[in-house]
Amino acid sequence: MLLLRPPGVYPAQGDTALLIEALRREPGTTGARLLDLGTGSGAVALAGAELGATVTAVDLSRLALATTWVNAHLRRLRVRLRQGDLTAPVAGRRFDFIVSNPPYVPTRRDRPPQHGIGRAWDAGPDGRLLLDRLCHQTPRLLAPGGVLLIVQSSLAAPAATITALHRAGLATSVVAARTQPFGPVMTGRAPWFEERGLVAPGEREETLVVIRGARPR
Repeated sequence: MLLLRPPGVYPAQGDTALLIEALRREPGTTGARLLDLGTGSGAVALAGAELGATVTAVDLSRLALATTWVNAHLRRLRVRLRQGDLTAPVAGRRFDFIVSNPPYVPTRRDRPPQHGIGRAWDAGPDGRLLLDRLCHQTPRLLAPGGVLLIVQSSLAAPAATITALHRAGLATSVVAARTQPFGPVMTGRAPWFEERGLVAPGEREETLVVIRGARPR
């Protein structure tokens, strides 16, 4: 999917593609209510709209939402846009599908940056600043039988995501995985990853996983 993506907006990459592949394998998307948290350029939201879902896309960045609007307009697809922090703009609503490609790259900073493209990937020393919040907030937004799909890196403890979603009452599984070389951001942080024990000495690849959580009907 070719998308317009101005500087400052996260480009669709391997994690985006893996999440879209997992979504396309889900039955029942036609007519479903789908929420895309952290939509970026809108790639996953547009994939959901192409599958026939009624899509709401949320992002903290107004530039990202404007980019999603343009990309949807060019494809004659309808996506509802909401600006705000994670689930806050859709509090009290219920969705049949929730998808997210959140920031998950470990960084020395304890807090996410307030500005700049780093907001799209920096996620605290363990990479879980946003992942833990998603695990806490998203289960309550799922309708009975609803499905949550989250993509993340092996460096950000997928087991912790699985455990948290299971404790929230969701049936969890890993439905997609792909190993790929580090990109520029992670390559630059590789020596620090080694110091932290997140990768073995000389290791320069990560495994991306899509974790699925399903609420019972």
